[in-house]
Amino acid sequence: MLLSSDLWVSALLRRVEQAGSFAFIARRGDKAYGAVLVKVLNLRTRETYVLREAQKGEDTLWMRPIETKDEADLDAWIARQVKYDPDIWVVEIEDAEGRHFLTEPVDI
Repeated sequence: MLLSSDLWVSALLRRVEQAGSFAFIARRGDKAYGAVLVKVLNLRTRETYVLREAQKGEDTLWMRPIETKDEADLDAWIARQVKYDPDIWVVEIEDAEGRHFLTEPVDI
């Protein structure tokens, strides 16, 4: 059984908070089925990256859909994704080590 998007996002925010970092919902999408983008800012290096859930065969993993670390380019890419999919969620995480706090496999 899959979790609804709002419940999944709430769990992610909770993990971030418990680790002493900061996260917020930059954009709310569809509560039940909205896709989720996770934007991470490393507070030490100021590098930023975005992760998106993807299917690899039958497995689900998170990957970087865009390789740039320039925050303006990432924000422009996110804006294009929102225009394409208005149900999308955007969660922004600020962490001193640049951690994403996802429990699912991540291909970085």
